[in-house]
Amino acid sequence: MQFSRFDAAALDHFVATAHGGHGAWTILTPDDFTRAIAEISGWQGYAPTPLHSLPALAQTLSLGEILYKHEGPRFGIGSFKALGAAYAGLRVLQTELSKRLGRPIWLDTISSGSLAHDASTVTLCSATDGNHGRSLAWGCQRFGAACKIYIHAEVSEGRAQIIRDFGADVIRVAGNYDASVARARADADANGWFMVADTSWPGYRQPPLDVMAGYGLMADEACRAMTTAPTHVILQGGVGGLAAAVAAYLRQYWGDSAPRVVVVEPTLAPCLMASARANTATSVNIASETIMAGLSCGEPSELAWDILADEGRDYLTIPDSIIGPTMRLLARPLGHDPRIEGGESGVAGLAALIAAARQPAHRTALNLGPTSRILVIGSEGITDPAIYADIMEQTD
Repeated sequence: MQFSRFDAAALDHFVATAHGGHGAWTILTPDDFTRAIAEISGWQGYAPTPLHSLPALAQTLSLGEILYKHEGPRFGIGSFKALGAAYAGLRVLQTELSKRLGRPIWLDTISSGSLAHDASTVTLCSATDGNHGRSLAWGCQRFGAACKIYIHAEVSEGRAQIIRDFGADVIRVAGNYDASVARARADADANGWFMVADTSWPGYRQPPLDVMAGYGLMADEACRAMTTAPTHVILQGGVGGLAAAVAAYLRQYWGDSAPRVVVVEPTLAPCLMASARANTATSVNIASETIMAGLSCGEPSELAWDILADEGRDYLTIPDSIIGPTMRLLARPLGHDPRIEGGESGVAGLAALIAAARQPAHRTALNLGPTSRILVIGSEGITDPAIYADIMEQTD
């Protein structure tokens, strides 16, 4: 394995001053996580995703342990997003069907498909870079609801077709991810549809909270597979939902022993880094799209930021140049490390770890060393086979 691209990678690191509040307990409560975990773990096809140890890579980087939570097998749809959008959509359906039918409706009644006819009169919609929309479409197909998914100009046709295969209508919007969110919101308001977004804005809180609560199942599985808390957790950015949910769950589970939270974003889409620097939720303009499609977000979720403001310690941006080498390293691993098929956004945390561990200044700044035990969330597997195959054919 050649590490020259990691050694040369331009990383930007900012150490935040944590607010020291209680967002990890009060914004996403233990009850929120418990309810989501109980519901999702009962769905047909549920199985915990693997937590892989990468001892050969850890030894090469002079680290104690690297644990990689691989979300590629999640419900057969390729990413952790299966835990969020589908669950949040289910909660929206519960509220709306309870109103329409004039009686309390339980989540498991809808998820069983027994109210599919009634659910078919409800339309759920969202914007996506790929995985969130795929999860919502998958959930709507299971529960019987109609589904509209908005994608921006740079979302691959392969990802769009997979969403269509789950029965959703796909609407392509000119511009970037934030433009697709704006269009989806406008059309939902105009047509009486129900928006199921993974990002929040003033007056819109419950669905993104439910999305994050669903992500808690992933963190719960990881924690139960470990006997002691990791020293670091490295979390992909995007709008911040994944990072906030996992950071909150780890704080609730491990208390004062919770790991140091490192948030990773593309250099081309650093809205959480900008928020940390400004000490408030801050949007950035995306001038060019990153290969990390699921992280190409210019506007942070205010709810997620309120948690990260308390829990986030480090913010790190990485260039696209180290994503392909990381994907190939997982597919052709060192020593006896397991072979893992990781997608472009899914490997971002591991890419950041490798580059930071090999660059002395960043290694010192992040306090990485032989006793470090790092949890990395491999948030997606192969979400576009054509793109994955092309990256595998490239060389380092």
